[in-house]
Amino acid sequence: QDEATATLRTLCRDEITLIEQRTALVNQLRQTLTEYYPVALEIFEDWTQPGAWAFVRTFPTPAQLVAAGKRRWEKFLHTHKLWRSESAPRRLALFAQANALPTCAATTNAKNLLALSLVALLATLQRQLDEYRRRIEQAFHQHPDHELFDSLPGAGPKLAPRLLAELGSQRQVFPDPDTLMCYAGVSPISFQSGQFFKVRVRRACNHVLRHTLHLWADLSRKQCVWAQAYYRAHREKGKSHACALRCLGKRWLKILWRLWQCGERYDEAKHLQNQQRHGSWVSTLLKEQNRMSKPHTA
Repeated sequence: QDEATATLRTLCRDEITLIEQRTALVNQLRQTLTEYYPVALEIFEDWTQPGAWAFVRTFPTPAQLVAAGKRRWEKFLHTHKLWRSESAPRRLALFAQANALPTCAATTNAKNLLALSLVALLATLQRQLDEYRRRIEQAFHQHPDHELFDSLPGAGPKLAPRLLAELGSQRQVFPDPDTLMCYAGVSPISFQSGQFFKVRVRRACNHVLRHTLHLWADLSRKQCVWAQAYYRAHREKGKSHACALRCLGKRWLKILWRLWQCGERYDEAKHLQNQQRHGSWVSTLLKEQNRMSKPHTA
């Protein structure tokens, strides 16, 4: 691969590694809080957010939380931009009940130090992730193919660079969509022995690209009417959520391969016109949905 693509690929893969480390630390933090501070897990659901870590730093034990009082609780929520009219009353009530479930003093004294250590590690790791995000966005926008990948619905600033990094810029590596689909792991493998026939998921593939494609397919449903219709059609056939997304990802990969080979941006209107012109069943399904959604006139 060229230097620009190699740099972007390394940055994206290293970012994924750091995100996995953050997930491991968050899981360890949640387990620690379960042992001595269970109310904290009710107060915050998403422990990947710095506001939740700041809560542990400010009120490291249930006793310190209760002793702080309502004024400091409200100040904390406002300072960290956590005040929401719909959630603040519930949080304040939980703050007041932090000591409702008594825990062993020895456990609290020991585990609150571990919790503080973990949030310190998470804060340091988050600063590095922010720097990685800055470097990735810079490398992505300097890449000659960035406009193409930037146009993909649902890919956004995180998945678009990863898709570009994994496909690269050497078009001859994937001369047809089938080669790319095998590389991405979305084409299943069939096995037959006599009358026994089985189809299974392809294991030997680019796992980073396969996971990225899975995430992109899921997010694309929120922006593309045809993608949602395609997904729902497969779900109604009895396929699982993961299987339906894999089918949608395979469809997207065919589209992406064509755009990538031609160097064109994705155009939703043009894509829908092409589907209609070729008599795609997705186009027929969308027409039927539009017809059903129109109010009937007497």
